[in-house]
Amino acid sequence: MSLSIVFMGTPDFSVPTLMEIVGQGWDVVACYTQPPRKAGRGMELKKSPVHEAAESLGIPVYTPHSLKGADEQEIFRSHGADVAVVVAYGQLLPTEILEAPVYGCLNGHASLLPRWRGAAPINRAIMAGDSESGIQVMKMDAGLDTGPVCMSETVIIGENTTAGELHDQLSQLGGDLMVRALAALSRGGLAETTQAREGVTYAKKLRKDETKIDFSRPALEVHNHIRGLSPFPGAWCEMPLSGKQERVKVLRSALCSQMQGDAGTVMKAEDGELIIACGDGAVRFLAVQRAGKKPAECAEFLRGAKLEAGAQLG
Repeated sequence: MSLSIVFMGTPDFSVPTLMEIVGQGWDVVACYTQPPRKAGRGMELKKSPVHEAAESLGIPVYTPHSLKGADEQEIFRSHGADVAVVVAYGQLLPTEILEAPVYGCLNGHASLLPRWRGAAPINRAIMAGDSESGIQVMKMDAGLDTGPVCMSETVIIGENTTAGELHDQLSQLGGDLMVRALAALSRGGLAETTQAREGVTYAKKLRKDETKIDFSRPALEVHNHIRGLSPFPGAWCEMPLSGKQERVKVLRSALCSQMQGDAGTVMKAEDGELIIACGDGAVRFLAVQRAGKKPAECAEFLRGAKLEAGAQLG
């Protein structure tokens, strides 16, 4: 059975799924994405990655600020879609939209539900020190990521895996999983499994006030915090550079638990190594980024920064 599809997504994460659906020959009749936003130094309106991709494929693009109005809902119904595919769209869908397609809405979600429902599942999984994550196709209902799971793929999170690396892995895997789900749906064989009631956690949206590194925490928690926020928005600390405190993002780190010292103290800043004491153990910074500069390996950073052992980071 052929399926007509409305695709709904916004960021880079969503693009591989759209491209895979089109590449497999499915009929995408419309694409919904968030409206262009002002960005860059000139604050010019910038289309979303999905918007750009859909236009390049010749797919009609819709950018409503809301889908709660009767007019927008009627436009949505007029597409006559068999199913909607939703991947990081950025809006909660009202019941009228969820029920408009013949087979409802399928969501590509980057966690192993019911763990990490919500906005930032990739970051929260790494920040919590999870050893695995995954991508799932879920049949959407009126709740927040509460619908039944149709298909699932699990991936291992390495001890040094960053949020950016996991993002890219799950993004690519999500496209493959979604086309498999569509194929099963077209054959009438897409099974649904109700989510467990136990183990529910919520991946709250990242806040600016939680990005600063707290060196009083154990080294493992500091390390997980750094990699869970890398590369964006980026964990940061203040370093005494050139006689003044400067905010520096830390993009990659490693555990260095054999060293101990007062939390936030620079234990070593030579031979390409920058090691900072934590509440328990220490972390070695591997890559950092100064304000207005490109990311740099720590060996390069230390050649241009006056930072000595004994300095205090905050």
